[in-house]
Amino acid sequence: MSELEWAEFEIRSGSPKSSKIHTLSFNLIAANMKFALFSVTYSGLFYDGKALSLDEQVHKAKEIGFDGLSIEAKRPVASPLDLSKADRARIRSLAADEGIELAAVESLSHFCSNLMEERENNLAMMRHILELSHDLGVKMVKVFAAWPGIINDDKPAMYGSYDRGNYFKPMFAPDLKLWDRAVRGIRETANWASDLGITVVLQNHGPVLTPGYEDVLAMTKEVDRPNLKICLDVPMFFDRQRTDYVQEAVEKCKDYIRYSHYGAWNFSETDNGDIVLDPAPNHGGKINYEAFINALALQGYDGYLASEYCLPVLRDHKLCGIDEIDKATRRGLQYMKQLVQKAISESRRASSRAAIT
Repeated sequence: MSELEWAEFEIRSGSPKSSKIHTLSFNLIAANMKFALFSVTYSGLFYDGKALSLDEQVHKAKEIGFDGLSIEAKRPVASPLDLSKADRARIRSLAADEGIELAAVESLSHFCSNLMEERENNLAMMRHILELSHDLGVKMVKVFAAWPGIINDDKPAMYGSYDRGNYFKPMFAPDLKLWDRAVRGIRETANWASDLGITVVLQNHGPVLTPGYEDVLAMTKEVDRPNLKICLDVPMFFDRQRTDYVQEAVEKCKDYIRYSHYGAWNFSETDNGDIVLDPAPNHGGKINYEAFINALALQGYDGYLASEYCLPVLRDHKLCGIDEIDKATRRGLQYMKQLVQKAISESRRASSRAAIT
């Protein structure tokens, strides 16, 4: 029995939980998830072609059918070092004119270096990113606890190596030191962000944070700042894709979830035009987007789902051009929109049938 079918059963049976189920059902009907294009997709790092400027990406987001654009704050597209006050005002105006909301500014933060100068450089970068966000009128900035970095000496770019960790891994003194650095650095950033009316969202991405939801939830609570929330990405659960676990993750984090990503890199199209989900490159299994979307909808989630293509796009072991990024991004958006519409439709049917009784 699906979660929505269970909700209908509880309502029909007059269970003491039925009033709560009514609330969940109407939350789902009211859910209005929005879709954003994440600018790393067109950064020129993972395909054969040039990066698209922010102006071009605003137009690209509208052309493909997104509601918003999320901005990765780094070169070659959107480093705060390169965007003047005039640039920021122009981009903000263009997005408004095109009906594209600037949904988030995303940092590549790394709070955990053992070198004090690197930690201070990271904090200086965060100050610049918060100022960029404020100038663009963006109220949400994403952070990592730690980040391995990107190596762009060649194309396609590649990620620095890091230990993704295991959710069952015990923590020893070196791990606790990294954790503490992250907590202190994020807390300082959240304090600055609060002065600007900005919400910081912590992504459940390694290193330091292990696959799943437990670490990102624990760190968010330990930072203990009201403007710190969670960016919860189900691909970052890796092989922990059981429906009951995905539902548990959303339930446990429901008071904190403000943002989420999905990967446009693992969808394909059948001969008859159906979009299908392919195995994920990080663990070889399917990502349980359906359970995730249903669980978000039951909580009335009305935030953004951001589409990203952040891996090399290859065909026959050759790097493809930007047209393949376009195709993949359209496929992913179509698939995810169908999941959202299905979740809302099922909830409406369950609520209507329950109301008759």
